[in-house]
Amino acid sequence: MAIDSGMSEAKLIGRFERIFADYADVNIIARSALGPAARSAKPAELEAYIASFRGYIARKYGKRFHKFIGGKIEVTGTTDRGKFFEVMTVTELRGSAPFDVAFRVSDRSGRNLFFDIIIEGISLLSSERVEIGALLDARNGDIAKLTRDLARLG
Repeated sequence: MAIDSGMSEAKLIGRFERIFADYADVNIIARSALGPAARSAKPAELEAYIASFRGYIARKYGKRFHKFIGGKIEVTGTTDRGKFFEVMTVTELRGSAPFDVAFRVSDRSGRNLFFDIIIEGISLLSSERVEIGALLDARNGDIAKLTRDLARLG
């Protein structure tokens, strides 16, 4: 597994980005995080934003990936929520008490991919929506500026 490999942080972040691209519905997550602005964005503008968002998320969460070394995730159940499934897990990290993590999974993109992770009741998708919204507001709604700046953030 990538986190047991002793990789440098840069390589680990690259590996995390590939894992994210393989198992997450990046388009849905990125569009949802962008909010209403996604509907009015030009196709090329949205495509560039999604690519930048993917790298931003990989850097932001990939830096934390080291915390999973020696940890485990155990699936405890699944629930059909109608338009998606929720996969419940208990996650144990070294030196920490176990905590609940739920993965929300749908096949809206033609494959089963997760579109949200709920950690102890906190939605990462909702958190990113707030953060990306604030970043967009700080750029006066300019998606191109947001896209450029996301390439440096994370």
